[in-house]
Amino acid sequence: MPTDLSPTARALRALEILQIRPGTTADELAERLGVTERAARRYVGILREAGIPVESTRGPHGGYRLRRGTKLPPVVFTEAEALGLVMAVLDGQPTAADVDDLVGSALGKVIQALPETVGRQAAALREHASAAPDHYSAPPDPAITSALVASVAARRRVLITYRNESGKEWEAEVDPWAVVTRYGRWYLLCHSHRADAIRTYRVDRVRAVQQTTHRFELPDGLDPVAALEEHLGVGWEFSTRVVFDAPLAEVAPWIRPPMGRLEPSGDGCVLVGSTNNPAMYAQEWLATVPFAFRVDGGQELRAAVATVAARFTAALADPASKDPIDSEHPEKTRR
Repeated sequence: MPTDLSPTARALRALEILQIRPGTTADELAERLGVTERAARRYVGILREAGIPVESTRGPHGGYRLRRGTKLPPVVFTEAEALGLVMAVLDGQPTAADVDDLVGSALGKVIQALPETVGRQAAALREHASAAPDHYSAPPDPAITSALVASVAARRRVLITYRNESGKEWEAEVDPWAVVTRYGRWYLLCHSHRADAIRTYRVDRVRAVQQTTHRFELPDGLDPVAALEEHLGVGWEFSTRVVFDAPLAEVAPWIRPPMGRLEPSGDGCVLVGSTNNPAMYAQEWLATVPFAFRVDGGQELRAAVATVAARFTAALADPASKDPIDSEHPEKTRR
């Protein structure tokens, strides 16, 4: 942080930090401001003298935070911040370029509130930039997402209605540990009481959420992103088992966590997991792995791989003979 800032500028910076990071301790505030702990406390005092209610609590979860309902000055963006915000929104939801879109309407209100010099650039960017939708993205219902996030924050068990890709619908009682966004998709990481196991659910496939009165505690040291990666390939309807002759170290960079767990096996390795979409697993995941493999487990996956193989074989067929072409020795192709 610049060292030539005035006390007022540092106090405003302290206010911004407390807005973004409620529960910031005096040590943390001092580090972010680039001052001593005593000076950081002085800036908190300046905010209080200005009528801004900064509360402090002791203990391991203590620190400074603004009182709920505190009315603060309007948010001010620099030009770079405003353009970065518009770019991030369009990248995450290309339909936000449309003023009739829910997120697009909200973005329009933000741009409208910006100062003329900044807002003009942001508006131009939104109007003239084109964004292609991510084929794999699946934006969830904001109301469903909000209900799940509220239950995560309150640590309240929920009853969800879930519909899988094939249209099968069921109810599950779960402890919602976290809502995680990953590569354009939103997931609920939770403990399912029906399965008595960790589960990951696509938020866009949750049809309803009902919060219960039962409370739960998060597992110690939970890393939501790491836990999601670990369990994405577990607990689905169709089991999978794929054997590779190549060493695990060579195959691992090509294996996405939702594909399952990669384990050493002799001179090669084996991929064990499950899926609810064998066709996608075969043609979008396995087809991209540049190593020979065989499907040892999962009839559904075996059938899906056979379909992909037949399609590619047909692509090499000689139109005259209808026989596959030997790509290495085309002169030996039967006619």
